[in-house]
Amino acid sequence: MWNLFYNGLLIITAPVILVILLAKPRCRRGLSQRFGFSSPRITPDGRPLVWLHAVSLGEVVAITPLVKELHRRHPTHRFVVSTTTETGRDAVEQRLAGMAEHLYAPIDFPWAVSRTIARLRPVLYVFIETELWPNLLRHLSALGVPTIMINGRLSSASFARLRWRPVKSFYRSVLRSMRLCLMQSDRDAERIICLGADPGSVRRTGNIKFDQPLPSQAERRVTRATLGIEEDAPLLIGGSTHPIEEEQLVEAFVAVLSRHPSTRLLLAPRHIERVEAVEAMVRGRGLAVSRRSAMAAGSANAGVKPQVIILDSRGELALIYQEATVAFVGGTLVPIGGHNLLEPASWGKPVLFGPYTDHCVEIAALLMQAGGGRRVTSVGELTEELLHLIEQGDERVRMGQAAQSVVHQNQGALQATVEAIDGQLASVETTRSSARAQHSFPVMAGR
Repeated sequence: MWNLFYNGLLIITAPVILVILLAKPRCRRGLSQRFGFSSPRITPDGRPLVWLHAVSLGEVVAITPLVKELHRRHPTHRFVVSTTTETGRDAVEQRLAGMAEHLYAPIDFPWAVSRTIARLRPVLYVFIETELWPNLLRHLSALGVPTIMINGRLSSASFARLRWRPVKSFYRSVLRSMRLCLMQSDRDAERIICLGADPGSVRRTGNIKFDQPLPSQAERRVTRATLGIEEDAPLLIGGSTHPIEEEQLVEAFVAVLSRHPSTRLLLAPRHIERVEAVEAMVRGRGLAVSRRSAMAAGSANAGVKPQVIILDSRGELALIYQEATVAFVGGTLVPIGGHNLLEPASWGKPVLFGPYTDHCVEIAALLMQAGGGRRVTSVGELTEELLHLIEQGDERVRMGQAAQSVVHQNQGALQATVEAIDGQLASVETTRSSARAQHSFPVMAGR
């Protein structure tokens, strides 16, 4: 019954979904693929195809080492990575060129997912975190395609919604259809079992984001020099920020300038299309501001030294964190749930964040316990912490080292995840070999 209700609701809201997609420039591209008309480039060619789904840039970054390792171990397989956003597509094409092909993920309409599955014919479906799309998972299960959730997590808000009895009943069969649920933490494992997943399919493997390799020197396209920042000038970075957070960061920055006028602020809005609005807000505060793209070598503004720089490029935030004196990670001073706290921590930088960390609660707790991260709840606290860490160099170094130690001490999830996927691929190959043998076995004529 609930499945009929779900699909009926999808059909009713289909026109609204289409209007929303058309209204958002970043969603228009790949619209035909979202409705099940897969890219003509991605057609079966005889190789076993593994379909991995990542939502956007952050998830693609997280699974990049995984895809690279799977490609190394299984060179005869074909890998397709689907995303829902354009930033995700760009990341796949840049980071996984020659190893994986990109596809915009189908909306969970029955006809869209069935057409996509028929086009791809995957032998395995892997998705990161908790992208539980009922029609997609049901169709795959009906066709005998194993599905694996990796880096699974359930925020408190998601868990509360899914625990509602009618929803829980609906999702129970969806969860039972999955071959493996590889969860980030004991809390996540307990929650997915509570919602109906088979306990035998649930494993705690950890968070693969701890296993992200640091970019090499050859990959460093942006440095203090390219941004016109003096080597000894304090650099504050606000990464993956949202509205309101940028205003709060600028307010704290203005207070810091009164004592340390050489300080610079770099803002990296979570959604790049907001750059113009952020720039206008900063100018309204009377600060000299420039976009990263306007400071590129050879541009008219090359060599300009603004007080505030807005990062309007994709894929560079993780690199520029290396240059930070102190890093603040966004989505935490507003009720979003937090973004990647590990990117600055990996470089050995002190990490500040707000009270809203439900999407990264375990990482935030580990950083605070180790002394590598601190929570701020207001502009006043943010200003106080920034000033303290700028002025107390020894403490700043110790805090950065503690943050980096948290990253190193919690690595290993990638290996566990690869081995779990390897086991499923081996099982699939055994099944395929058995089927081929049965079809090729000679039939003896009766006498």
